[in-house]
Amino acid sequence: MLEVTPVAAEVINELTSQSAATNDSVGLRFSVAADDDSQAALELSLSEAAEGDQVVTADAGAKVIMEPAAAQYLEDKVLDVREDAEGNPAFAIARQDLPT
Repeated sequence: MLEVTPVAAEVINELTSQSAATNDSVGLRFSVAADDDSQAALELSLSEAAEGDQVVTADAGAKVIMEPAAAQYLEDKVLDVREDAEGNPAFAIARQDLPT
C-alpha cells in the first residue's frame, strides 16, 4: 500500500484546505493518463473519490485517492515532498524500502 510521509501529508492538508471545497472527502487524487506517445503518466488533482478508487488516509487526515490503475502502480511506493529548483514543494515518488 502507498506510504505517505508526514511532510507529504502536511502539504496535502495545506492544498485541500486552500481548495474551494470545504468538504473533508477531498484529497490528492492520482489518475493515469496516456500521452500522445501511448505512454502512461500519473496526473494529480484535488478531488473526491469516485467509485472504485482506493483511498489512503495519512497523518492528520490527509487523503490520497487513487484510481485503480494508479493504485496498482503506487502500491509499493512512498509519496514524499522535496523542493524543486525554485524552492517550492514538489511531490516525489520512490520505491518503498522492502525488508530483505
